Amino acid sequence: MDNPGNGIAGFRLTEHTWMTELGNWIDAISPDGRRAGALLFDPKLIGLPGVRERVVQAVMADQRLVLAGLTGLIPVADVVAAGDQVWLLTAQAVRPTLADLLAAGPIDPNGAASSLVETAQTLLALHAAGVTHGSVHPGTVVITSEGVSLLSERGLSDAIRAQVSPRERDAAGWASLARGLAASFGRDAPEAAELFERVAATAQTLGLGTARDLLVNERGRLPGGRISRDGLARAARGRSAFAQPRSYGAAPIVTPRDEGDIVTLLHVPGQSAGPLPYGTDPAPGFGTDPAPDYRTGPSTGPLQFGPGVGTQPHEPETPAQRIWREGRGEADTVHRPGRRPPRASRARRRRTVLATAVFAVIMAGAILAWFKLGNAPDLAVKSIDVVAPKKTQGCGSAVVIKGTVVTNGAPGEITYEWRKNLDKEVVKGTLRTKDGQTSYTVPLRWTLQGKSNVKATATLRVLTPGPVITDKASFTYKC
Repeated sequence: MDNPGNGIAGFRLTEHTWMTELGNWIDAISPDGRRAGALLFDPKLIGLPGVRERVVQAVMADQRLVLAGLTGLIPVADVVAAGDQVWLLTAQAVRPTLADLLAAGPIDPNGAASSLVETAQTLLALHAAGVTHGSVHPGTVVITSEGVSLLSERGLSDAIRAQVSPRERDAAGWASLARGLAASFGRDAPEAAELFERVAATAQTLGLGTARDLLVNERGRLPGGRISRDGLARAARGRSAFAQPRSYGAAPIVTPRDEGDIVTLLHVPGQSAGPLPYGTDPAPGFGTDPAPDYRTGPSTGPLQFGPGVGTQPHEPETPAQRIWREGRGEADTVHRPGRRPPRASRARRRRTVLATAVFAVIMAGAILAWFKLGNAPDLAVKSIDVVAPKKTQGCGSAVVIKGTVVTNGAPGEITYEWRKNLDKEVVKGTLRTKDGQTSYTVPLRWTLQGKSNVKATATLRVLTPGPVITDKASFTYKC
């Protein structure tokens, strides 16, 4: 049920809400009546030094790439602040996701292949533009009512963590998607499941482009020999965008602040869009129009201004130019047109000028300290491999399944679990990695007893650091 009295920046919020690592997502209705999404960032995360600014940079980078012709991303309408609350508003619904559809049952192989191909295309386009997604998993792959797969939350996880994920992390997340979809088929589509397992392994060894081509070239192994959105579209339409899964009930309903206090955090209209985040090296060639200069943003007419660029002669200074001149920068806020700021808001903004200056000094010191300490990469799992004995095992055998975990050589902690297909036991484990070491062994000892002739399968799942990576191996027990 919608709650018409609950809104933010013209978006009506519903009671359908769920939690993610970023904060509280809420299904919403946009000002023009379309389904949309609203993310209220976790205040403990968005309040950390520099996080708000990095989130704004990530969103503005996406907007410039979309203007240049890149497709496949959920479009962000705005990022707004209401006091200490920060909201991200999307121009279309962010549900259902692949996670939603998988929770309702298996996805048909043709639609699953379509989703994999489209997400691979989007990731390759992002990589060509010099950016990565950083958090590819079933919960960030949105399925539209037409069966199109779009990625949400691009760059937000990295913005929170002050990192730039490598392309290999996106490839690992995509491979995990492929394995998860293959596992959902069960015994209904063994050829498709085997194909998905192979493209997952290919993505982590030869790259996303090769894996995508393999999936397209061997589509004959799919039912009917084709890749199609039809089944995916039916599944998405059959699951209402505002259907509320059981687990979503734990997310709190939030009440935004008074509309008069809401300000946008994106660039001032007419202002140069500013540089892309560190590490971004966009490549031209998206779309059919001449590629714009992504580092300065699209032209917005004679009122563009920035260092060395002013208004036309004899024109009065606009509020936006005054903000630029006073050095308040892109991350500062500007009231929405047509709303006169309350007196308390104007007083707060005057105090913010001083607070911003102090904050800038603190951040400068923090950044300097960070560079002195070095920019060591976070721990990432590049691949896993599970090997079981090839010989048939006899009565009372104690079988050792060997799991190999390959990392990027960074120190940290890996959590994993082993699952067996013949019982419900889950063996959990933790692995401490060392700086410079990239390969680790995590064995599973499995003892089988009794008279039987079965195929035993052990599945290794690496849970953290994400995304979840899965591999499995089987052996025959005969007694």
